[in-house]
Formats: sequence, C-alpha cells, structure tokens
Amino acid sequence: MDLSKLKTTPRLLLTATLKPVLGTRFQPTGFPDLGAAQYKTADGQNMLLVESAQSMANRLESVSWDAIANDWVPALKGLPLVAVVDANKKPLTNSVLEAHRLNSPYILESEDKSFVEILKKELGVEKDGRADLRALAGVLLKYDINSLLHGVFIAKSEIAGGRMRVPRVITAFIEAKDVTVAASGGVKNDHVNPGKGEEGKTSKEGFGNVPFHRDEFTGNITAFFNIDLAQIRGYGLGEVVEELLYALALFKVRALLDAPFRPRTACDLEVGDITVIKPTGGFALPALAEISAALPGLIKASSGRFAKPATTTVVFE
Repeated sequence: MDLSKLKTTPRLLLTATLKPVLGTRFQPTGFPDLGAAQYKTADGQNMLLVESAQSMANRLESVSWDAIANDWVPALKGLPLVAVVDANKKPLTNSVLEAHRLNSPYILESEDKSFVEILKKELGVEKDGRADLRALAGVLLKYDINSLLHGVFIAKSEIAGGRMRVPRVITAFIEAKDVTVAASGGVKNDHVNPGKGEEGKTSKEGFGNVPFHRDEFTGNITAFFNIDLAQIRGYGLGEVVEELLYALALFKVRALLDAPFRPRTACDLEVGDITVIKPTGGFALPALAEISAALPGLIKASSGRFAKPATTTVVFE
C-alpha cells in the first residue's frame, strides 16, 4: 500500500455519494427541541444535516471493534487500549467504546487508581506551565491509540491541571442538498379502547389511539471525510507510527463505507461514488483488503511503543 502521497499533504479530503437502498425518502438525525437540522447555503440551496460529526465519530470507532469477541477486529489486533472490568473481572467497557475515551468516568473515577497514577506520573501533575502535548501523544500511543485519531480531553485537575487535550484527526459528517420535506404520518391503534383508558387514563399513559406526524426528506446525500494528516505528523511520533496512524484512519473510513449503513430505521443508505478531493494527483482510497493486509506489519513495527501488555486493565467498583 503506497502512502507516500499522504506524507507531504496537510489533509486527506474525501466525499462519498449516498442514496436510499429503496425509494427516495430518508430520515435524518434529529435533535431535542430542534428536530431536523435544516439550513440554507449562502447561494440559497436548501440543506440538511443527515448525520453529525459526533455520531460519525462513534460509527468510525465502532467499525474497529468486534462486539462478539470483545476485541479489536482481526486487522487491528495488538493495538493498545484501556479495558474496564468489574470486581468479578467481567468486562464492562473500554476506551474504544467510551464516548470520551480515556476521559471516561469508568476509567478515571474508579476506586482503582492504578491507571490514574500512571497518567499522573507520565504526564505530570503541575497545574501551571505549558502542557506538553507531545508527551500526551506518546502516552496515548502507549495506552490508547484510538484517542490519537478521535481526540481526547483529560479533564481531571490532578493530571496536568486538567489541560491535556487533542482535537480529533478524523472529522466526518453527512449532508444533503436540494432537500424537500416528505411529510406523512400515522396512528398508534388501540383495538381495546380507542378513546380514554380506564380510570380516566389518557393516551399520555399509552391508552387509546395516538395519531402522529412524520417528516422525512428527499435530496442528494453526500458523506464528507477530513483526515488531518498534519496533526498526525505534529505528534512527533516518528515515520513508522505516522504510517500506522494513516493506515488506521484509512481503515476506519473504508470499513465504514464498505459496510451496510443504516443509522436509523428509515435511513438505510448505500454508497455510490467515492472521490478524493485532496491530495490531487492520483491518490485513491485503497480497498479494505489492502489496508487490512498492511496493518498487522505496521502494528508489529510500532509495538515497541505500546504498553506491555497492550491492554491495560482498570477495575471499576
């Protein structure tokens, strides 16, 4: 796998067209007290946020994890992470699955302070002075490489004053343009008592017929991916690790695009054309099989920088 074109460009920018697997309508993400995120561009195009950057980050992490085996997917085995178990050694969660990765309360707020003490020792406990972000990058590489791509904010005052953070390297989101609303609705039928329930209970308690409205959308859907290659190089971890991080980022994007994508019941999408916006000059997103074949060698070459063993265990009580 040739990664040479990524070593001299600041960003890898990709787009992928998407369309519903059946019909033309799809259901976008929604937000409390807001609903669907509709907006207009400067030139008046009707736009819609289909999937947010936060949600896409979760999906890019999930393609790395085998939930049945409770381990990395085969191509990524051997990468470092922090696993959390209960007092009976039963797995609870880990830094790949946790929304804030190492900043998870199951890791930092457990009565088991062993890992917190490791972070204090390796990152420093000073509350004043400049935060050493390169030292943080080295610690993340050692214990939780996933955080180097998806970001982390270790907001614990006794660990370097709570100022250790890195932004995400991979940013992804899905938008649709030229959108129109496909308004519809339905009813939840109560065949026993379509009116009020017994003892004065109303449909608020689940009794009776409940009509509802539903807004779906039509439009041209595009997924966007931005991989900050300059940030990876800025970690100062060396060329071997940089190649591993490039390959890991490519794996996440390609695995997400190759898998069925159904974020919601009425949002079942399939991928069309994948386009590399930058770098120009012939770089194409490698096939998943090619990336997967390259990763074990890159992991082995970088393993001297990982914790021994690569999985660090925290007991949460």
